[in-house]
Order: sequence, then structure tokens, then C-alpha cells
Amino acid sequence: MAIVRERRLPHLNLTLEIPDPASASGCGLRFPLPPSPPPPTTTMIPCSTSSSSSAAAPSAELRLSDFEKLRVLGHGSGGTVYKVRHRRTAAVYALKVVHTDAALRRQVYREVDILRRVADSNHVVRFHAVVPTPSGDVAFLLEHMDGGSLDALIRRRPFPEPAVAAIARQALLGLAELHSRNIVHRDIKPANLLINAAGEVKIADFGVGKVLRRSLDPCDSYVGTCAYMSPERFDPESHGGDYDPYAADVWSLGLAVLELHRGHFPLLPEGARPDWATLMVAICFGEAARAVTERAASGEFRGFIECCLQKESGKRWSVAELLGHPFVAGADGAESERALRDLVREDSDES
Repeated sequence: MAIVRERRLPHLNLTLEIPDPASASGCGLRFPLPPSPPPPTTTMIPCSTSSSSSAAAPSAELRLSDFEKLRVLGHGSGGTVYKVRHRRTAAVYALKVVHTDAALRRQVYREVDILRRVADSNHVVRFHAVVPTPSGDVAFLLEHMDGGSLDALIRRRPFPEPAVAAIARQALLGLAELHSRNIVHRDIKPANLLINAAGEVKIADFGVGKVLRRSLDPCDSYVGTCAYMSPERFDPESHGGDYDPYAADVWSLGLAVLELHRGHFPLLPEGARPDWATLMVAICFGEAARAVTERAASGEFRGFIECCLQKESGKRWSVAELLGHPFVAGADGAESERALRDLVREDSDES
């Protein structure tokens, strides 16, 4: 069921040399596509409300003309995400529009399927509806996270430890919900962690996610952003063999958390522009956990990163274990959440 994301580049300000498209797609290998699943219906699904900024979507079937485009939030592989406003209710959403391509269409249907499975989660960006388009493009309505991505925030400054602890805790809660439903994300990184003004962090972009038929199904295909891939996904035999399929998400989260603390991608010198092979060597043969020593950090933070970035997947802590780690469980919750909200507010004031 795994789908390779076409020409998916990491949001790192890094320039990666991509293999020949004839033999690979982005940093991944091509695999046969399964039969296309039936397209999602356009009927609204019931979504429980959360404390996020987006209201529940209206209950009637929607049309693209029901929304006013306010601005572009971002461009992705084969599509664009817009900030939109519902004309009748004035509610604000994110509208993801993916252009008509057979492979991308199947990928989008899988993303919608995963989002529907976790529609009751407060730690995953909420899916509201599929919206039909005159062009035949696939468009679906999502919760709007007004603080944007963590990738955009760290371009201004590294995050203080209390804010990083709050982010780690919320992202772990999101992964716990996904993993409990046999879902692996496979592309955790700062660009796919979104935040709102209330300081809520939610997991987004399930374009390369996978629903495992069984909890121990292998998941070692080359999909997702190369820079955040775990060692065993490059070389399964050397780094864990029969590994826990969820451990790759833990590695990616650890690397993302370390990047938030450092202010740049942690496995390479700041400003480095590596090729694909350099990244693979840094991940598989470098000492990822030692990168934390390059900036002042508490013992709890260092320990947390070491638990996430174990080369052998079997030695990596599980999501449940990490939620009990002193860096997360022992943090002052009020201080951490306040530090996170302050970051969002400061960024809003400066932009």
C-alpha cells in the first residue's frame, strides 16, 4: 500500500541531489500501485469539536464556490494548500487541492482515509470534507492552524527547552493515537507539525502514511523525506533487521525535536548543502545522538534525544515509554505551554 511521494524534498533549506527519475522518485523507489480505491464521498463527516481555531464544517454538501480563497499557505507535491473562508458562516479552513494525476490521486485517497480514521483526535489536524471541483482535482477541507508549521517558526530562532518539551509531549500523544490504530506516519518533521495560537501542536500531511493490516507488519519502503529517515529504512539488515514498524516515527520525531532546539538540521553543519549520499552516510554512520551536545542542554533533554535516536530500532524507546521520560513527564506543564504560546505570539507580532 505504500506510495512513493513524487519529488518530495525536505523543508530544510538543504539542496539534495535527487537520483535519476527513471530509476527513483525523489528519495524513494518505485513500487507497483494497488488498484485505485473508490473516491471519497463529498458528504460531510461528523467531527467532534476541539479547542482549535477552526469551527466544525457546515453539514450540507459543499461546493468549491462556497469558499473564498484568502491566500496560499503552501505548495506541496502536485498541489497547493489555501487559507479559505466559508462564505455563509465566515469560518476559516485550510483547503488542500491536489492536481489530477493517477498516482497522486490514489495517494490523496489514502490520506483522506487515514484522516477519517483519526477524525476524533485532538492531536491530528482535523479533516472536514472532500470538496468536488470543476477541474476534477481532488480538494479536501482541513482545520486551519493559524500558527503555521514549526519549520517556519525555527527559521527565526531556536526554541527554548520548555517549548520543545511541550511540542514533544503533544506530538507523542498524536503518535500514540496513530500507532494504537496501526497507522504509521513515515514523514514526521517540523514542516508536518502545525501549531495554532492556543499552543496546540498537531500532526499533518499523511500523504505517505500507511495503515498496517497487523500491528507488526514491516514498513521499510523508501517513502517520506530522506533527511528524517531512520537508519533501518536505508539499510534494514544493518540496523535492526526485524524492527518495530513504529520505531521509524520515533527516530523522525527525535530528529525533529533536536532540530527545533538547535535551530537547524542537526546531523550536518549549519548551512550545509549535501547530496543524497551525504545524508545517508550522516544518518547511517554518524552519531546522531551526539549532535545535542553542540548547544547547551539539560540532562533530561540529552537523555530524551538519545532514547529517540538509537541506531538499532529495537533499542529505541516506544512512544509510551517516551511519554514517561523525565524531559516530557517531569516538565512544568504550565511553563512549557506558556513558552510555546509566547513563541507563536512573537512570530505573529514580527510577521
